[in-house]
Amino acid sequence: EWADQSVSLKEIQATYEAPLNDIFPMHAPNGVGEAVAYIHDQHAKPRSASLGAKPKVLIPVFPGTNCEFDSARAFERAGAEADIVVIRNQTPEQLKESIDVIKAKLAESQILMFPGGFSAGDEPDGSGKFMATLFRNPYLAEGLENLLYKQDGLVLGICNGFQALIKLGLLPGGHIETLTADHPTLTYNTIGRHLSRMVNTKVISTKSPWMCDAKAGEIYTVPISHGEGRFIASPQQVLEFNKTGQIATQYVDFDGIASMDSRFNPNQSVAAIEGIYSPDGRVFGKMAHSERCGAGISKNIYGQLEMPIFTSGVKYFK
Repeated sequence: EWADQSVSLKEIQATYEAPLNDIFPMHAPNGVGEAVAYIHDQHAKPRSASLGAKPKVLIPVFPGTNCEFDSARAFERAGAEADIVVIRNQTPEQLKESIDVIKAKLAESQILMFPGGFSAGDEPDGSGKFMATLFRNPYLAEGLENLLYKQDGLVLGICNGFQALIKLGLLPGGHIETLTADHPTLTYNTIGRHLSRMVNTKVISTKSPWMCDAKAGEIYTVPISHGEGRFIASPQQVLEFNKTGQIATQYVDFDGIASMDSRFNPNQSVAAIEGIYSPDGRVFGKMAHSERCGAGISKNIYGQLEMPIFTSGVKYFK
């Protein structure tokens, strides 16, 4: 308001967004369907014994990965020891050496983190497939399964890393498996382009070591940056995830309500799902970049910015 004139915020926003909206849409068309998820405020059982040392986090870096330093910093701030290992693939010999190094480090790590980026330029035929293909190597597949179920370890994948977990079959089932035509997947945003912005995400389930420091119902404002972030699953699968508490987080509006409104669910993920767990909660995949938050970052953004997944994951081993 000024003097005897007033303009609504809605009118200001429409005027701001209108000039290029026909050729560069601000929002995708709103989707249809429900985005209901049942709250599961039941934390996972603590680890039977303390590690007695800083947990080691293995972070493999693929050609095109760009979030390794953010991820390492987030874990180190939480009290872990991060180990960044570059996958070299210029020659068959280098790739074999990289596989041997990763296999050895898996045996001495407590956490495996698949970071974000654009692995192999999101080729072949979609994001995360190069990462998944490498970890289907029998040696690495065995090492990954041992990490989870013999070493009592955890796995996290964010953005490109979430895509890799889906392509591996580690999500939603918890084990590496051959994908079927009806397997949940992550595909192109309906708006047809890369999205880079802040979103509100709500903790739906705490049935995972990755959420032991969080409370169900809490809302965090987190950055996204992806071109293939739309989560797709059948209605029956979504219903099952709801029953088992595998829906970790949802995209929500300013009132904390999940919907298919593209202003708040920008990639149009089914049921507004932003992240999911494996049935036992050991494996966690999410699209929004929680590792990109920290002191002095996004100071002009309202709300809670730091979702406590890194402190929770580290706390599991203490």
